[in-house]
Amino acid sequence: MSEMVIAEEPADSDDVRWCFEQYYAELGRRFGYVVDTALPLGLDELVRPRGLVLIAREAGDPVGCGALKLQQPGVGEIKRMWVADLVRGRGLGGRLLDALEAEAVAAGKTVARLETNRTLTAAIAMYRSHGYLEVPPFNDEPFGDHWFEKDLTTS
Repeated sequence: MSEMVIAEEPADSDDVRWCFEQYYAELGRRFGYVVDTALPLGLDELVRPRGLVLIAREAGDPVGCGALKLQQPGVGEIKRMWVADLVRGRGLGGRLLDALEAEAVAAGKTVARLETNRTLTAAIAMYRSHGYLEVPPFNDEPFGDHWFEKDLTTS
């Protein structure tokens, strides 16, 4: 088992595109809809200073991703978290979440927010175990069932 490395990647790179395609395909299988049209997120929203994308790699291959939108004052919005089946259960989701939070803090954000679907029970458990609290909806995400927020000033 080789070490996993998490690093920022240009939003328009082939590996980001591939990870997002895997994310869309998995949610499509779980939810039964075309995710890229149902969950629009322009790549321009994921280029500094507006946002960024982190890619996790093992032996050089992409095995996970997460995006961070930095457009709202004080708020970092976490999007597109995905971990490949072959590395699930090894803590990569939590490492990606920690890295995204660190990027939000470095950008001057005091709160991290995210939303998720009720079928993603492992993700919900991970968010709660990382200090996220459920809050009222803060966006109109049509497939969101749970909205979470974390105070980044206390961690």
